[in-house]
Amino acid sequence: MANNEIKAKNLAELYKEVAEKYGDRPAFATRNKDKVFEPVSFKELYDMGVALATAFIDLGIEQREHVCLFADNRFEWILVDYGIQLCGAVDVPRGTDVTDGDIQYIVPHSDAKVVIVENQMVLDKILKNKAKLPNIKHIIIMDKDTKAPEGILHLYDLLEKGKKLREKGDRRVEERMANIKEDDLFTLIYTSGTTGAPKGVMLMHKNMISQVKNLPPNIKLYSSDRILSILPIWHIFERMFEMLSISRGICTYYTNVRNLREDLGIVKPTFMASAPRIWESVYQGILTKVESSPPIRKALFNAAYYCSKKFKGGIRFLTFRELDTVGRNPLLSLFLGIYHFLMVIIFFIPNLLLDTIVLAKIRAATGGKLRGSVSGGGALPLHVDEFFNNIGIPVLEGYGMTETCPVLAVRTYKKLVPGTVGPIYPGTELRLVDINTGEIIYTTEPGGPKRRGVKGEIHVKGPQVMKGYYKNPEATAKTIKDGWLNTGDLGMMTFNNCLKIVGRSKETVVLLGGENVEPVPIENRLLESPLIHQCMVVGQDKKYLCALIVPSLEQFKDYGSTYEELAKNEEVLKLLRNEVKRLVSGEAGFKSFERIVDIRLVPKPFEVGDELTNLFKLKRHVITEKYKDLIEDMYKD
Repeated sequence: MANNEIKAKNLAELYKEVAEKYGDRPAFATRNKDKVFEPVSFKELYDMGVALATAFIDLGIEQREHVCLFADNRFEWILVDYGIQLCGAVDVPRGTDVTDGDIQYIVPHSDAKVVIVENQMVLDKILKNKAKLPNIKHIIIMDKDTKAPEGILHLYDLLEKGKKLREKGDRRVEERMANIKEDDLFTLIYTSGTTGAPKGVMLMHKNMISQVKNLPPNIKLYSSDRILSILPIWHIFERMFEMLSISRGICTYYTNVRNLREDLGIVKPTFMASAPRIWESVYQGILTKVESSPPIRKALFNAAYYCSKKFKGGIRFLTFRELDTVGRNPLLSLFLGIYHFLMVIIFFIPNLLLDTIVLAKIRAATGGKLRGSVSGGGALPLHVDEFFNNIGIPVLEGYGMTETCPVLAVRTYKKLVPGTVGPIYPGTELRLVDINTGEIIYTTEPGGPKRRGVKGEIHVKGPQVMKGYYKNPEATAKTIKDGWLNTGDLGMMTFNNCLKIVGRSKETVVLLGGENVEPVPIENRLLESPLIHQCMVVGQDKKYLCALIVPSLEQFKDYGSTYEELAKNEEVLKLLRNEVKRLVSGEAGFKSFERIVDIRLVPKPFEVGDELTNLFKLKRHVITEKYKDLIEDMYKD
């Protein structure tokens, strides 16, 4: 279904529209115990969703009522979403790693009266906190193999009840659907932000529909595609991707981290949504395997990658798809153009041969059919970005946030510029604002300034911008002014009209000398080292920068078997100090105040739910507080 063929104005209408158009085509598939993916068709899913919505209405769920949904990627998740959307209600989603604190805050704050949980483990968490959830009337468990305890409803019992009501002529769902407005909420997502209490992001039907309809035409999706789902379904990026798949009649295959490698071979996906952490893990795995290979195989890989890098680097230069933040000098560009043209000619045949012999086998690890992947949820390190694009796996990095449902910019195949997040998403307006003066540096508005290569705070306006934060008008007013949402991110427009993210205005480290430092580019540079697993730059209100480092357990296995042992090893500390000094240096393009003066090793990795958000972003305030003694030790002189 092409973008302009989508007539739906809300998700309920979309679900009905695709059921009629794609009927018996597979919509979602789940792996069984025999490692076979069992599909459910678009028509079957819609009919089940209507039956479940009927049961929800019969249970007393009102139009626009909020329903908590605590579950991970599985078929029952999308089934419940269908049921909630079709009865005109609003889901409040979270994963099975929901904490006691999350439950005690989100359930009451969202005014939910019904909670739907995946399994016994999550049910136990809800029951443990039941005394602090006075408004809850019903708890529903979705796992097919789990028997519902007394007083708890089961999803499949409700499904059967809804089917019987439909057979008797119950048509309340159709009445509900007719009353859904495009500015009604379809979801209320509580951010797991890096600072403060979670905020409930109110996203409307028209937000999601705009994302589905405005997909850049250069990103082709076909009903014959196969999409593997690995990112958390409750997060808006994966959810938007699933809505895209539904709208185009594509089958989505649910997998998990444990089965990912195997499922890539079984499903042979053609497209998928991904996160930087996945690509970093695959990248390190490839390099580790190459390092342990026999000399001839290692030499073949290095030769294949070198030829590919030269050939594809030449193509990128000649087609204006290389990072350009300063503008091309005409004379220099002419000489470089001749050089890259020669590189393309010289390396055409060697690249073709070595790609077939070597790189094709690496691509086979992803199933061998992957046309591309959209990476979101965080910055993709440039060396990882270039690596995969060079070996023939196009990574279309995107940018957005929960508050914008989420996409604000995304690379297309014609604008695949490593180091950027591509052109602005269709229908979106952008301003880059000087954080010191408030001056508009760049804007997509007609007649406005167009200064490229200059850093500014990113402000956006468009059909994907949220309604606001639930029951938090102060935070809403602070974030959205005159329709423009302040992302809190810093970016610049390149000379090939792509957006480059350069840091966070809220993450900016201000040194005692008044210098503003963006920690993310420095951290990304440090993460290029195989010796460094994780890191965080510190230095707010200090004379100089320092860093907390989580060393690579694999690379330092001869020095200790645990992170705690490595953290106490002086030789490891010495080696990493030298590595940090090498990476963040004047020769590498860093200013004197951006250098890392000292480091300390952390005795455990940063983990989701503790030091990291669900998107693996650093919770800087948590890490700073947890390791304040280590930080102070670096500045004690």
